[in-house]
Amino acid sequence: MDQRLIGVDVGGTKVSIALLQGGVLSEPRIEPTDLSSADALIDQLVEGVEAARGSEPAAAIGVGLPSVIDWDTGTVRSSVNIPLQDVPLRTVLRERLGLPVYVDNDASVAALAEAHAEDGTLEAANLIMFTVGTGVGGGVVIDGRVYRGVTGAGGEFGHMVVAADPSQLDAPAGRDERFPRPGSLESLASGTALDALGREQGFETGVAVVKAAKAGDEQAIALIAVLGRRLGLGIANAINMFDPEVVAIGGGVSTAGDLLLEPAREAAGRFVLPGVGTRTTVRIARSGPRAGVRGAALLAAQEVLLGDRPTTTIR
Repeated sequence: MDQRLIGVDVGGTKVSIALLQGGVLSEPRIEPTDLSSADALIDQLVEGVEAARGSEPAAAIGVGLPSVIDWDTGTVRSSVNIPLQDVPLRTVLRERLGLPVYVDNDASVAALAEAHAEDGTLEAANLIMFTVGTGVGGGVVIDGRVYRGVTGAGGEFGHMVVAADPSQLDAPAGRDERFPRPGSLESLASGTALDALGREQGFETGVAVVKAAKAGDEQAIALIAVLGRRLGLGIANAINMFDPEVVAIGGGVSTAGDLLLEPAREAAGRFVLPGVGTRTTVRIARSGPRAGVRGAALLAAQEVLLGDRPTTTIR
């Protein structure tokens, strides 16, 4: 397939838009995210897509958002960092741009990118993605397609509970709306958690911890290892549940590389059921900062060009 497909990656700080054609991703157009209002952000997305497609026709648009998405309607059900709560984004963008539009969670589309090689060949039909940044996001690819669950919110690995205090089970009945919950993977293994660990040892931020660790600071290396072992608990749970080909770790904290990966692998290995995950590779994500925009374009390719047919290559 040689159609022109547009990927849009919307984050809390920047919007990245690029064109995918023949398996080649164009240089993304990157702008600071306009957070002033929903209308302003939608206008920004429309202008960016129009600039990306130029005078040539495009087949479809894929959009990745740091939000809970109702896949059937393309409505943003929940969104913390961008002003699109309850916006029927798919409908609005289709009306404004006159093109098929598909909207999904940003970690899900990043997982889709990670499952495919640069030329569009499907390399890992079954893949789990952890994005370790301010929070912990997740994506699931099964048989080459994104798994979303019944409501479109599947893959929220950051909120799996990995170290709960049993006394929490004896708390009074009623729903606590505060998230992340104590003992969840996000509360223990996110960039925010690394910020807290770092401050206790005199580092200003988690970013400073990663930088110092990569420069050989032993105290910083130890802190990254703590985070890695915690992340390993989540990885073990994912392997026990899905037995995937690949577990990929992305997000800003993943720039620590093997300093994060090796403790995570070691911890995961202690909690994976014997006989499970024997063919699973745990690695750092390869797609880097372009994972979101590339995955969004691949999402459009799957939905428009391939429909429900099995896929091996997206070109």
